Amino acid sequence: MTGATIWLTGLPSAGKTTIAYELAGRLKAEGRRVQVLDGDEIREFLSAGLGFSREDRHTNVQRIGYVAELLARNGVLALAPVIAPYADSREAVRKRHQNEGTAYLEVHVATPVDVCSVRDVKGLYAKQAAGEISGLTGVDDPYEAPQSPDLRIESHQQTVQESAAALHALLTERGLA
Repeated sequence: MTGATIWLTGLPSAGKTTIAYELAGRLKAEGRRVQVLDGDEIREFLSAGLGFSREDRHTNVQRIGYVAELLARNGVLALAPVIAPYADSREAVRKRHQNEGTAYLEVHVATPVDVCSVRDVKGLYAKQAAGEISGLTGVDDPYEAPQSPDLRIESHQQTVQESAAALHALLTERGLA
């Protein structure tokens, strides 16, 4: 079976990981090999010691992109729900996939910052508002939204199941599901 990397980018609390796990469940039920590369887990295990400077964020994204490409090259659908705030970092991951002949789809989970702030699943927006942290992507650190993603999901206007179904439909259309 053909593997691919599906990169879900968006602000903190946009719904990237929730959508990825919903999609993973559907794909596994169809007999596909799937791996979710959760950005938080990667930071804990593969990128421990990295901070949140532009350089460290770039390094983190490249590490995730490398692992995703390895998995995808070997027939796994690698779902990467990762903020990846910088366009050049995401483009470098896309180019790695192109150079290896591996399928890559970029999905922008385009949830407005005010909706993310209300969801605030990790308490980051509250900590930033209280002055406990700085450098929060989309608030006091940049987020460069994809200009032409393969799919844009407005997660605040549809359910998780509808979002996963839209992504599944794209995979089917591209011959990846």
